[in-house]
Amino acid sequence: MKKDKTHIHWYPGHIAKAEKKLKEQLSLVDAVIEVLDARLPLSSCYEDITRLLGQKPRLILLNKSDLTNKAELNKFIKYLEEKTNCPVIPTDAKNSKDLKFIVNKAIELSEPRIQAIMAKGLLRRPARVMVVGMPNVGKSSIINKLTKSSKTKIGAKAGVTRQQQWVRINPQLELLDTPGIIPMKQDDQERAKKLAFVNSISENAYSNEIIAQELLNILNSEQSKIFREYYKLPEKKELTIDNISLERNWLLTGGSTDRERTSVYILRDFRDGKIGKFILDSLEQIQQ
Repeated sequence: MKKDKTHIHWYPGHIAKAEKKLKEQLSLVDAVIEVLDARLPLSSCYEDITRLLGQKPRLILLNKSDLTNKAELNKFIKYLEEKTNCPVIPTDAKNSKDLKFIVNKAIELSEPRIQAIMAKGLLRRPARVMVVGMPNVGKSSIINKLTKSSKTKIGAKAGVTRQQQWVRINPQLELLDTPGIIPMKQDDQERAKKLAFVNSISENAYSNEIIAQELLNILNSEQSKIFREYYKLPEKKELTIDNISLERNWLLTGGSTDRERTSVYILRDFRDGKIGKFILDSLEQIQQ
C-alpha cells in the first residue's frame, strides 16, 4: 500500500517504550525541567504531561526564545503559568545570563522532597532533576548549557541502576544526563505539521514539499509579509513554493520549478531564524 505523504505518522510501540522509560526515570528525581519550543509554546507541549509526571514539581523552559518576538512570547508565558501553575522561563542555548536563575529555580522546586527525606532522618543531599521534552526542542542544548561549567559524572547511586549517569551541576544540584523523551499522539495532524515545521519530527515522516507549503499556508498576514520581503516576492504573486522558486531562479533543466530544493530552503531558512522571528501558535484559537 502506498504511504500517504500528507499524513505524519508515529509508531505506538515507540511511544509506549518512551513513556515506560520516562516513568522509570521519574522515580529517581525531585523535579522536572520541561523544555518547549518557544515558536510553538502550545503545540510542543505533551497534552498528557500531568498523567505522566503526576504531582512532580515542574519548571517550563521556552527554548529558542531568541527566534520569537519577546512581547508576543510574554503573552504565552502568562497563559502557561496560569494554566499549569508552574514557573515558565524563556531561554536559548546561546545565552548563559539566565543560567544561575534556572539552576536556583530547579533547586527551589526540589526542596519539598528533600525536606521530606530529611524528616525521615536522612541527611540532606543535592536536588536531582531530569530534562524532558519533544524531540529537537533543545533538551540536549539545555543540558549542555547547565553542565558546561561542570561535567563531573558522579555515577551510580544506591537504588539507582548502573545505567543511570548523573552530572553534578553544583553542590546543590545533580542532573540525570539521559533526557526523558515525551512522545505525543498522532491524532492531531495540525499539531504534527507544526512540529514538522520546527524539525521536531523525523524527516522520514513527511514530504518536504507538503510541509513547506503548509508552513506558507499557516502564516498570518504579518508573517506572510515577512516571508515575502525575505524572498523578494511581489505582493501580487501568491505565496507558494513555485513562485518562490521562480523568484530565486531555483529551476530544473528545462525551466520547471525545483520544488524540492525550494522546499528544503524554506524550511531551513525558517528553522534557522533567517526569515524572521515567529510564533506559530495562537492564543485566540484556544479562547474561541
